[in-house]
Amino acid sequence: MIEVRGLVKQYGAKIAVNDLSFDVEPGHVTGFLGPNGAGKTTTMRLILGLDYADAGTAIIHGKRYASLAYPMREVGALIDAKAVHGGRSAYNHLLCLAQTNNLPKRRVGEVLELVGLTDVARKRTRGFSLGMSQRLGIAGTLLGDPAVLMFDEPVNGLDPEGILWIRNLMKALAAEGRTVFVSSHLMSEMETTADRLIVIGRGSLLADCTMEEFIARSSGQTVRVRTPQPDLLAKAVSEAIPEATTASAATASAATAKPTATTESDGSLTVHGLTAAQVGDLAFDHGVRLHELTVVRASLEAAFMELTADSVEYRAGEGPAERPFPVSEGVT
Repeated sequence: MIEVRGLVKQYGAKIAVNDLSFDVEPGHVTGFLGPNGAGKTTTMRLILGLDYADAGTAIIHGKRYASLAYPMREVGALIDAKAVHGGRSAYNHLLCLAQTNNLPKRRVGEVLELVGLTDVARKRTRGFSLGMSQRLGIAGTLLGDPAVLMFDEPVNGLDPEGILWIRNLMKALAAEGRTVFVSSHLMSEMETTADRLIVIGRGSLLADCTMEEFIARSSGQTVRVRTPQPDLLAKAVSEAIPEATTASAATASAATAKPTATTESDGSLTVHGLTAAQVGDLAFDHGVRLHELTVVRASLEAAFMELTADSVEYRAGEGPAERPFPVSEGVT
């Protein structure tokens, strides 16, 4: 288990981590999300003692990482896949790590086989692609068979087969009761892999909940309706005065929004601002026959973009900028 309490890290005038507190519990794949510059990698480095916090604590199984006698036996971490001596072979790199943590030599061959690098084990790592380096880094995290694993962008550079492999690996490790903490910018991958989410923005905690709870809080949740009387239902929706429901706190914010009904190209209605139960009651009250009433939940990406909209530090323009000066004739 990882416990973070009141963590603060400041670089000059910039506060990278701001009074951050959360727990990462065993038995789950916990996704660590946030915009660029939110402080994710800094937080992971603080947990691992690679940087010193200005305030607060980060402990693993009740101890600071620096106090662990053989840290790789308790914690496996992948922060920078390219942080490998290019003149060493994959085998020798892992062997050095094993020797520093008093791990048996046979373990090197086992993890190389697990990540699919046995055939290139004796090749120097300077010639490795990013995907191969990622696999080597993952082998390093597994070397000590630790109970806690931390991955920073583990699928970076992997091909589809590799992505599927690491996804299934993380799920299997969590199913064994291990603590799996993974940072990624790939929302679709996190939606498939993670059970719980910790979301930060500008170094502060924005959310700490299950995947389902996080997505349910998004106002992007909608209800799809099919009816032979779409105009009548659309009118009823537009005139409805939403009230906060008792269904859950997660749906209350969506329920209090201004209701709208949009007709789709297939003739169905997409209703925003009302829960499925409210739409069903509204149809009943107005004598509208329903053929379909389906909750369409928001994607993780939509929920994430909504929550972190005010926390984005680096925002690109929406389209090509106008030329600041005329291009000379004949110049392209």
